[in-house]
Amino acid sequence: MEKLLSTISSFFFTHHSMKNTFKTLLIFSLLSVGKTAFSQDTIATQNLKEVVVSSGRIDVPLSDNSRTLVIIGKAEIRNAAATNLADLLQSVAGVDVRRRGAGGQQADLYIRGGSFDQTLLLIDGIKVDDPQTGHHTLNMALPIELIERIEIVKGPSARIFGQNAFTGAINIVTKKSLDGTGSARLSVGSFNQFQGAFTSQFTQDNSDQIVHFSRNSSQGYRYNTDFKNNNFFTKSTFNKDQQAIVLMGTFMDRSFGANGFYATPSAVDQYERTQASLVSVQTVFASEDWVVTPSVYWKRNQDLYIYIRNNPGVYRNLHLSNKVGAALMARNFNALGTSGFGLEVAQVSIRSNNLGNRDRFQANGFVEHRFSFFEDQLDVTPGVALNYFSDFKFHAFPGIDIGYRFNNDFKTYANFGYTYRIPTYTDLFYADRTSIGNEDLDPEQALSWELGAAYVRNDFTAQGAFFRRDTDNLIDYVKFDEAALWEAQNFAALATSGVEINMTQKFTLFGLDQTLSMGYTYIDDAIKDTQVPFSRYAINSLKHQLTANSQVRLASQWPMSLSYRYMERTNGISYQVLDAALRYETPKITWSLVGNNIINAQFSETNLVPAPGANVLFSMTYQY
Repeated sequence: MEKLLSTISSFFFTHHSMKNTFKTLLIFSLLSVGKTAFSQDTIATQNLKEVVVSSGRIDVPLSDNSRTLVIIGKAEIRNAAATNLADLLQSVAGVDVRRRGAGGQQADLYIRGGSFDQTLLLIDGIKVDDPQTGHHTLNMALPIELIERIEIVKGPSARIFGQNAFTGAINIVTKKSLDGTGSARLSVGSFNQFQGAFTSQFTQDNSDQIVHFSRNSSQGYRYNTDFKNNNFFTKSTFNKDQQAIVLMGTFMDRSFGANGFYATPSAVDQYERTQASLVSVQTVFASEDWVVTPSVYWKRNQDLYIYIRNNPGVYRNLHLSNKVGAALMARNFNALGTSGFGLEVAQVSIRSNNLGNRDRFQANGFVEHRFSFFEDQLDVTPGVALNYFSDFKFHAFPGIDIGYRFNNDFKTYANFGYTYRIPTYTDLFYADRTSIGNEDLDPEQALSWELGAAYVRNDFTAQGAFFRRDTDNLIDYVKFDEAALWEAQNFAALATSGVEINMTQKFTLFGLDQTLSMGYTYIDDAIKDTQVPFSRYAINSLKHQLTANSQVRLASQWPMSLSYRYMERTNGISYQVLDAALRYETPKITWSLVGNNIINAQFSETNLVPAPGANVLFSMTYQY
């Protein structure tokens, strides 16, 4: 612990680039406060005593949770300096989104130093993990105009969600209503970007329907980085005045040049097309003592990869995965507190020219109970999840959350839990000219815990946590010399320790609400029991990550957003990125200008793929 604190202290007070960073941030903050007023909604600035988090199985207000949680609200999403989910999540400390190309065409999601296969994504509580590879997690990244809020759960979450929630989970909550307005948007920008989107809501008798279609395209920021994306989304609520039934469906078709995405940087002619779809049906039965939520869903993903775009016969892969599942979640309110129960079953299959034809049955059951003592000052939530996989048998994940509230403003918490990840089909069976899978892989497993504290008083919020994760049987593609093939192996034990701090200040200036937020994460990875010199994915965490966000109004109709981040990875490479957005709002038309990487930083987030330089997107949105 002393070593960790010493490292952090040294970083803040001796790191030359960070000195310049803080100077820049200070100047920027003073100028912003002197001339503008900040918007009302930013990360974790919603009324913490009113927001009810649905990412857990027992819904409780955000302020009563005994875990590290971040909520990104609707207003922040609307005003953020981001045009897609991948860019939006980059503004959250502790979350690392490693993108390949512009527009988040292929992006990997990491939380607190874990791998992209160790982070779970949910849409309205439905798990959208892909059995082929975690590279497809963000294939289901919905257009941001459809998102009500984003719930980010950090730390061990297997007890709550089962496998794949190794380091955390992100739940995207879609909008239930458009507040009676529809919109049409046209956008043009750098790299010959063009976007068109249509969103509308229809009300008929006892039902509501939301319909969205969008198309995004670009010629690319360098050779073979062009893309074409089509997104379709619908959400229908039937019988809403009695027993409401919600039908949700989304389909995303992405085709893009994949210059250097997976193979060596010299492999510049790659091409990929992915199609991801999700259909779900949910309802809620509620009484005085019970809330029961049944659901059924079907998730499909198709992945076509071509090594030489204009000569597919040289090498190509086609993978088609399907997951059909049903879940029953229940909460019971009783004299001892609140109990949560759940059971989920799914049939998973993949058909692939490379991975073969595979089938898997999986089931996940859980039970937990939230106890409250001393007039709700102390809360204790033990629980256990039991997972079954037809090819990896049974695994249990016990865990416990403990929180103690000293007063209305200050709370401390701790949580402990075992977590687990089975290998993907790519880990097990993949083979190409540069990489080979391993059928003998064992599942990853870890013991994770965190100690944290949260302070909320009036308009000031501060949260800090120390976390630790001890991982055994870590899976990654590794090799012993540069000429060898990348091979999937349980190559090491890994101890990950870190500190995370978030602060938000709200205040009023010239009668307008203002907000500033900053976050910092430090991660230390200690590799044990390995002599492997090369690791493709697992050991390239963000050692230092600093984020700062503000949303300002130059006038009542002129909102502006700035998002700054400093990143330093374990390999010593560091970079700074600044994004900005400026909007002009009228009752019917909103004009917006979003600039990404406006300081034109030169960096790579993954596989030596250079990030786009400074770029802008100009949009006009008509509300009707």
